Amino acid sequence: MTGYISLNVLLFHDLIQSAYIYRLIKREREDNFVPIYKINYKHSIMLQTILGSGGAIGKPLARELKNYNCDIRLIGRNPLKVNETDQLYPLEAFNLTGIDKAISGSSVVYVTIGFEYKLKVWQQIWELFISEVIKSCKKYEAKLVFFDNMYLYDKKAVPFMKEDSSINPPSKKGEVRERVHELIMIETEKKSLTALIARSADFYGPENNNSGLKIMAVDNFIKGKKAQVFGNPSCIHTYTYTPDAAKAAAILGNTPDAYNQVWHVPTTKEKLTNLGWIKLIAKELNCEPKIQKFPKWMVRMLGVFVPRLREFPEMIYQYEQDYIFDSTKFEKRFGITATSPEEGVRKMLLELR
Repeated sequence: MTGYISLNVLLFHDLIQSAYIYRLIKREREDNFVPIYKINYKHSIMLQTILGSGGAIGKPLARELKNYNCDIRLIGRNPLKVNETDQLYPLEAFNLTGIDKAISGSSVVYVTIGFEYKLKVWQQIWELFISEVIKSCKKYEAKLVFFDNMYLYDKKAVPFMKEDSSINPPSKKGEVRERVHELIMIETEKKSLTALIARSADFYGPENNNSGLKIMAVDNFIKGKKAQVFGNPSCIHTYTYTPDAAKAAAILGNTPDAYNQVWHVPTTKEKLTNLGWIKLIAKELNCEPKIQKFPKWMVRMLGVFVPRLREFPEMIYQYEQDYIFDSTKFEKRFGITATSPEEGVRKMLLELR
């Protein structure tokens, strides 16, 4: 009799547990929340997480990841679905204590977040943020793909940047990026973290309102104004097309032997000057490619009245010399080249029409 009662108790317990899991699954499908049972257990289905999913790289990256057999979790302040099956996980960028739970269960974590373009903010948050990400990736044995820029390279390397170019940042923002680079690579050298850095040049493309080309040229031409330029517009300046960068990040994240090293994502080899890019944009918009030059002293003066411009003087060195970002390593390894400037500009402007 006792055994009969015990069996009934066990069956009743299993029934209650099954009903609970059913409710969680039902809620997950309806509300797209991330349930605890799915977060805390070891993942059998690969879960790839984008930390900073609402930006110029995060959105196209989510689309690219659909080409792989994985679940996708989008983390951001107010994340929105890119694919129908995306998991949404709201998280404020400065909520460092929430990173651990957000990453939990992930096989690969892509960091594409962009903090406010302000030196004080970068100095305050970047090291703390990436340290928490690294700690959580180590805890859950998740691989890390960090999307980076070229700010840490030596000023003398800018005319031809490669993955092994000298690291000696000429700007305060570059010093912040150097420290982030060091924190990641130190862990990979100790073999306590599996990670890679996917580095990009200045980028442009659709769904990207913060690129220099968009702000200084496209927006002004649309308003009937002149394009604004820093430095010498006759210097070569290569740009990375954001869908190319996102595709490259997805490929690298899903290629086991790509980890524990730095990669330059595909970037045009066409040696267009900044003026050349402006002419391409003007041609596509059917307007005159008129420009207004902003010397460094003027940028400093305007920065008194326009807070965003205060951040630019230390970066103008990038526009005073040729800026060539070489991605030969990626192209040879994966056989993929960058979108042409003509096609990239056309697609960038297509969404504005």
